[in-house]
Amino acid sequence: MVRLNRIYTRTGDDGTTALGSGERVGKHHPRVAAYGSVDELSAVLGMALAGGVEEPFRAWLRAIQNDLFDLGADLSCPGEGGGGLRVTAAYTERLEGIIDLVNEDLEPLKSFVLAGGTMPAAWMHLARTVCRRAERHLVELLGSEAEEGRVGPEPLHYLNRLSDLLFVIARALNDGGSADVLWEPGAGGG
Repeated sequence: MVRLNRIYTRTGDDGTTALGSGERVGKHHPRVAAYGSVDELSAVLGMALAGGVEEPFRAWLRAIQNDLFDLGADLSCPGEGGGGLRVTAAYTERLEGIIDLVNEDLEPLKSFVLAGGTMPAAWMHLARTVCRRAERHLVELLGSEAEEGRVGPEPLHYLNRLSDLLFVIARALNDGGSADVLWEPGAGGG
């Protein structure tokens, strides 16, 4: 169980932060950017939940928030060769099952979908874009020679699939896709 007696430590006042391993890195480090975006994604999902997303989406999003804490822990505690990581292929497989379940009831896509529609759907679109940013930060981290072998492949698989899930949930929350806001090329008049 985590117990925090003090919230501030002053140790980050020099622009560094401690990883779970005790190693100190700059707050601009790709690892910090990756787990920071994962944390931001969880906060966006929290806003969606606070806005009244209903079941079964509510339970799925709460489970995903817990997954994101596991993912953040993996990213903040660099492992050697992926050892001791929490996020496994089972996490991604669970998302794939939900995607298939939700997608089977959606109207087929006839155009690209713009963010919007209902408020819950708009939150899912925002969450999807934050998820894609976290994925980009993770790709940067994985491409760093200094970080080779310190992150397993599953976090990337998970984030990639999660952005797909958030997209289909957004469509489901737009009355099964019937309230999707569709892209109309040239409609901006520019």
